Amino acid sequence: MSYILLLVGFIALIKGADYFIDGASSIALYLKITPLIIGLTIVAFGTSAPELAVSITSALQGQNAMSLGNVIGSNIFNFMVVVGASAVIFPLTVQDGVLSKEFPIAIVSTIIVAILGMDWVFSKEGALSRNDGIILLVFFSMFILYLIQVAIKAYKNNEPVDDINLLPLNKSIIFAICGAIGIFIGGDLVVNNSVKIALDLGMSERMVGLTIIAVGTSLPELVTSITAARKGESDIALGNVLGSSIFNTFLILGVSTSINPINVNQEVFIDLFFMLDATLIAYIFATTSRKIKRTEGILLLIGYFSYMTYIIFR
Repeated sequence: MSYILLLVGFIALIKGADYFIDGASSIALYLKITPLIIGLTIVAFGTSAPELAVSITSALQGQNAMSLGNVIGSNIFNFMVVVGASAVIFPLTVQDGVLSKEFPIAIVSTIIVAILGMDWVFSKEGALSRNDGIILLVFFSMFILYLIQVAIKAYKNNEPVDDINLLPLNKSIIFAICGAIGIFIGGDLVVNNSVKIALDLGMSERMVGLTIIAVGTSLPELVTSITAARKGESDIALGNVLGSSIFNTFLILGVSTSINPINVNQEVFIDLFFMLDATLIAYIFATTSRKIKRTEGILLLIGYFSYMTYIIFR
């Protein structure tokens, strides 16, 4: 029964986020908010809603290890499976701006988390404290300011802005409310039933976060990037992964750590190293001929399954 409820939770999270984005974006248009700002706020936050809901719920319930595992596992899945699968379908052309800005930001965000959690070097058990969470949120605010500057520059250069579908106001409100409820219920179902499954299988909370929850909450990114790759839209496929990973590290980990500090030991630090490693490998592949090739995509997928094998048997 726990597996069925877990699946229902994932569906509620993903569909709830979709409905919330549609409803809230439409309401914002009625309030005369520009599509540019909507894309940077409501849509960006909405696509990270599944991970955010799960991490906040687990932090409030004291399941700190699951919260951290969710972020690390999601980022590793994004760079190895989402990028890898997308590249296998259609080689991803990489723009200079992505190589010089977004990729380095994603790499730096992981390094910052590793540095903040290095207390374990001086003692057996370290932690990401509430102060560390606030620091991550400050970096997230800086990232949002950067996005706004990029968007304003693109707007001035008459680059196209995604259209927002205007729904009837009553339908918009219903979508936003139902979407928010779906996210809340889905997050609760995922966390509670993941804990039950972990106990039944003898798995740790962090292991569940690194595997089951990470894969489930990253499915929207996988679908979006594969769809974009099939259409030859490499910018969307890569931008989706990079944006999601930076949001995960700065926003989601920042919020959950601010709610409840997270213990960090040597084993967790190894997982953080794998997260950094996944980002660096994708970056190195991207720098070769400004393209992530099919063979490189296959290597990323092999790398992910090798990591899964390692954490299962360690």
